[in-house]
Amino acid sequence: MQPATDATVFIVDDDAGVRDALAWLLRSRRLLSSTYASAEEFEAMLQGGFQPTQACCLLLDVRMPGMSGLALFDKLIERKLQQVMPVIFLTGHADVPTAVDMVKRGAFDFCEKPFSDNALVDRVEEALRCSAEVQAAQREKGALQHRLDELTERERDVMRLVARGLPNKLIADQLAISVRTVEVHRARVFDKMEVKSAVELANLLRDL
Repeated sequence: MQPATDATVFIVDDDAGVRDALAWLLRSRRLLSSTYASAEEFEAMLQGGFQPTQACCLLLDVRMPGMSGLALFDKLIERKLQQVMPVIFLTGHADVPTAVDMVKRGAFDFCEKPFSDNALVDRVEEALRCSAEVQAAQREKGALQHRLDELTERERDVMRLVARGLPNKLIADQLAISVRTVEVHRARVFDKMEVKSAVELANLLRDL
């Protein structure tokens, strides 16, 4: 999956020269970017209600005055944004062990300064692809949950037994309803859940 054309690379670094250089590099590769001079500034954007709706990733400096990149990463984890917004740490040599630890905690990668422009952009593009895939999966899960919410309580009862592979007669016996009623509910469940078989229904529920 390719990232959307309006995918955004967020850059958080206290060095204006680094921010400008990274923005120029990304622009030369037709990638949009948005820069922030501090972790606090970026967090304020998050607190303003930001929720990613397009592919994005974060280039994050480890050491900055005030809130560090590591502290900001912790806040992203608290908001469960580390997958929808993959984080690539920008580190000095002394920070490499720390960055490796952050990757173990869910960061996408780290690039040691000075870094190769090509290598960095390759990782950014991969991070954006991952972000797009995560967001697509979240939208699909949300749509599936919406379909489940449309079911009546009785339809849910029938659905659970159909997904377990029970025939209509046994479902009718367990729910103390007629076979004909089971057939009607089963048809409605298949229609609302947009499936054509019990196996497909079971797979869909397992994915949820």
